[in-house]
Amino acid sequence: MDDEQTSRLFELADLILAVGRQIHASKEFANREFASDSWTPLESAVMRFIDRNPGTSARAAAEATQLISSNFSRAVRGLEKKGLVHRETDQDDARRIRLYPTARAHENLRQLREIWSGLLDGIVSDPDEIEAVTSILRRIETQLTAKSLAASDTTGKSG
Repeated sequence: MDDEQTSRLFELADLILAVGRQIHASKEFANREFASDSWTPLESAVMRFIDRNPGTSARAAAEATQLISSNFSRAVRGLEKKGLVHRETDQDDARRIRLYPTARAHENLRQLREIWSGLLDGIVSDPDEIEAVTSILRRIETQLTAKSLAASDTTGKSG
């Protein structure tokens, strides 16, 4: 990779982080009552996975979010304390725990949808542009996850 490509990719990553920080911070200012239920970036990553995969095992969620077990456990405990996640024992294997979003988590997601959609409204309005950016970011996320999992498989590390 040449220096010009390195610079472009660095700027892309830097902008993704900056936009992510702006979006994450926006919920703090949009709704004070909602902000009182604020969660950490680790909790956000865990909640995102559980919301998209209700009934996931704790192990699968920890692997998917690429968190070491102590950080993952702390995030789940924090989400439980906030009433966003509940655990159930697996019916087929009592040693396995299943994680589910709560009604409160669904309400928070609805609020986030309104806040974040409102934040971006007027900034990116063209449906084709939105689809293109979403598609690219989805591909980046998928391939970064695969790359990270492949690296942890070759080094023997998990998380």
